[in-house]
Amino acid sequence: MSPDEPKPPRPPAERRPTDDVGGPAAADEQEDPLFEAEPPEDLVPAPANVMELCAACVRYVASRYKTPLDFTSDTLSLLDAYVRDSRVGLKERPESLRLLETTVGAYLGEVIRRAFGGAWFAVGDADGWRVDLSRVYLTFNPIGMAREALLLDAQEGWHAHLEMDPGEREIVEARLASLDAHTGGVHEDEYYAPTTRYDVVALAVDALRAHMIEQGVGDVRFTAEDYRKR
Repeated sequence: MSPDEPKPPRPPAERRPTDDVGGPAAADEQEDPLFEAEPPEDLVPAPANVMELCAACVRYVASRYKTPLDFTSDTLSLLDAYVRDSRVGLKERPESLRLLETTVGAYLGEVIRRAFGGAWFAVGDADGWRVDLSRVYLTFNPIGMAREALLLDAQEGWHAHLEMDPGEREIVEARLASLDAHTGGVHEDEYYAPTTRYDVVALAVDALRAHMIEQGVGDVRFTAEDYRKR
């Protein structure tokens, strides 16, 4: 990405060709909250390989900052700091990128998954991993998000941006655009930061939940079959 290339202040949603799932909407927050977290007992456990990477990330961050990560958005600012500091080491040891992107990405993905409900697809190479949300039709690769945060540049083929039903893409982009108009955008470092990614997912979930509730399909849940079907 050239320094002069204009950049959107928020990561754009990617178009993904799929069948229509759910329908359009906007919601009555009083009668049906836009989002309620899945009860812990209903959340599918993360795969062992993902949890091993998360545990490593927790160790690395605690070792550096003497503060534990707790798998909530409240401590994602520590992950932001770890990413910023790790960029310095990457210049000296570029081979450490794989370890950094997988540990940071696994932790970020698990924080988002626990907050909004969903399941991991963590089979094969990390560029093909996904977190598939269950309350809305939305999927992304948190490893790709971490890679972009570490390199401060878009990474083609890593699916770091949000993928959703094409018919709902404009709804999410309109919500993000209204926020950008209000805030005036963010600096490049913040653009790729884990906290920004979390905030963008939260806004997208809110917009899509409103869309579903207005259409009377707020009880629909999405599974691996919905995301992996051909």
